[in-house]
Amino acid sequence: MKQVKLGLLGLGTVGGGTAQILQESLPEIERRLGGDVTLRIIHVAVRELNRTRPLEIDGAVMTDQPMDVVNNPDVDIVVELMGGTSLAKTCIETAIEKGKSIVTANKALIAEHGNALFQKAQEQGVSIAYEAAVAGGIPIIKALREGLAANRIDWVAGIINGTGNYILTEMKTPDADFAKVLKTAQELGYAEADPTFDVEGIDAAHKLTILASIAFGIELQFERVYTEGISQITAEDIRFAEQLGYEIKHLGIASRAEDGFSLRVHPTLVPKSVLLAQVNGVMNAVMVHGNHVGPTLYYGPGAGAGPTASAVVADIIDLVRAAHQPVADRVPPLGFGLHQLTSAPVLPIEAIDSAYYLRCFAKDNAGVLAQLSATLAEHHINIELLHQEPSSQNPEDATVVIITNQVKESEMNRALKKLEAMPAIDGEIMRIRVGALDA
Repeated sequence: MKQVKLGLLGLGTVGGGTAQILQESLPEIERRLGGDVTLRIIHVAVRELNRTRPLEIDGAVMTDQPMDVVNNPDVDIVVELMGGTSLAKTCIETAIEKGKSIVTANKALIAEHGNALFQKAQEQGVSIAYEAAVAGGIPIIKALREGLAANRIDWVAGIINGTGNYILTEMKTPDADFAKVLKTAQELGYAEADPTFDVEGIDAAHKLTILASIAFGIELQFERVYTEGISQITAEDIRFAEQLGYEIKHLGIASRAEDGFSLRVHPTLVPKSVLLAQVNGVMNAVMVHGNHVGPTLYYGPGAGAGPTASAVVADIIDLVRAAHQPVADRVPPLGFGLHQLTSAPVLPIEAIDSAYYLRCFAKDNAGVLAQLSATLAEHHINIELLHQEPSSQNPEDATVVIITNQVKESEMNRALKKLEAMPAIDGEIMRIRVGALDA
């Protein structure tokens, strides 16, 4: 039986899960590979050699020098699961130069450096597989790249960060607020000690960059993704949204427009009738709208040892199956030949059209609502829904919540500037975009 030898960079949560799957499920994996090929981890790089681990990898050489694994001539496939965009990039570039294919779960690396890495891999006749980089155990890369290949993708919208989704879900409970729920998420291991990447949308922006590239055949353009986090969302916003028939979700949205593409990550009011609104806790879900198939939904665990490692091992199996095919005959890494990717413009957030949720504190005096409505009307903004109740912060104020019609963001920005300058408006106006997604 032929052995395909693996070099593993990282033996943390995902690396350990990958090793465990390869040990526990090897007979089934060998069946999928035709019965004449097996997989074996022969070299592993870890941060601390003397650390006690729950899993032993028989016969594998352990090192704290990742380049030792990359330079090992016996390693056929390098599996990069250590994260970061500096050392990981160097390791992958070197592995490619040595003719080794790559499996990675590193969304930041793919989003920020994928254009160059994929080109380098193609020139060297090797592949980079990265299903685990987006949405953990959900095979959304393969679904977009292969399963929906007959479609012109109109838009992709997803809950692609479990930490943020957990926080917004838990903020629906009585007496919850962002700080309390974030602390609980950290205690449960859902959020890092520094949660910035998760709660401020950077992690989701990396993933959306990849999804948009595959969906539309455009180059990876992480730096053009509009990114807004959830740290300003209050329990009041979540309560008001529910009363008006919505759930607040932190979405990554990529869509076509007449003059380019919109790539954005931000809190969004999602109608309760839409399936995405019903995705709670740490789960992920991605909706994709194709011109022939219509809307489809992909749901499952977006992180964790088992789900993410499942995607890693599936990629290893794919690479072994394709090992004897020329790279030109394999499925392109982004679904389109690299020479066919376009650098089509990514529109600024000011150019998008959206409905909006607005919340403000206004003086509880006669005529204030009329002034507010008139100011919005000057900018062609209609009030579709309105809710008013006494303010919990100031007895002289009322809390006013509005859902508007769809309008260009630049026009809404001008209207908000005027509203916030009104003497009757106390403080900044909270603005959350409203998603008009197909159910």
